[in-house]
Amino acid sequence: MNAIEVKNLSKIYNEGMENEVRALNGVSFALEEGSFTIILGASGAGKSTLLNILGGMDKASGGSYLIGDEDAAKYDVKKLSEFRREDVGFVFQFYNLMPNLSALENIQLAASVAKDPFPPEKILKEVGLEKRANNFPSQLSGGEQQRIAIARAIVKNPRLLLCDEPTGALDSKTGAAILKLLHDVATNYKKTVIIVTHNQKIAECAQRIIRISDGQIVSDENNPHPVNPEDVNW
Repeated sequence: MNAIEVKNLSKIYNEGMENEVRALNGVSFALEEGSFTIILGASGAGKSTLLNILGGMDKASGGSYLIGDEDAAKYDVKKLSEFRREDVGFVFQFYNLMPNLSALENIQLAASVAKDPFPPEKILKEVGLEKRANNFPSQLSGGEQQRIAIARAIVKNPRLLLCDEPTGALDSKTGAAILKLLHDVATNYKKTVIIVTHNQKIAECAQRIIRISDGQIVSDENNPHPVNPEDVNW
């Protein structure tokens, strides 16, 4: 069963003007529920633009973006806000935690806006930080902060977990542990996990690898032998 299906998606800035920019140009793919996908591309390739549209933070200029039976490309501002709140969990390179809230409170805050959240305490335990529940972000390592950020995204019980360079600010050992956690989320919770990155080594652990350049998909392949994230040679 497809979780999402993108058809001929485009994003054009300054359309019709001399400085027109086609950030996305006819992108099409479909991802199954519970899949672990990496979108690979250099800076400026269009991968972050694509992620923003998949997460409802931006609207496409053309094409369709099917979530079940609905076309999210046609959502109005109110519907996009509901989609972001209820169906999408975000994980960024820089953790964006609330500094004045504890680890558990950061997760509880995300749960409070969701329609059908998981229990925050359960998710905190799932990411291995139940003993850090009362610590503030400044008292946590980078890897621990990213785990809390992932827990904050998971607790909403979203359809999609979208990750923008989630290991970019981490050392290789910690980054590998974060990739393993994201892989386990896809497997154990049947969430559709999408990671955008420029790091080709990370792609080795994906089930699906989509390469993008100049706003277009240049290759889209299933990986028959994904590497264990903890064994990736960074």
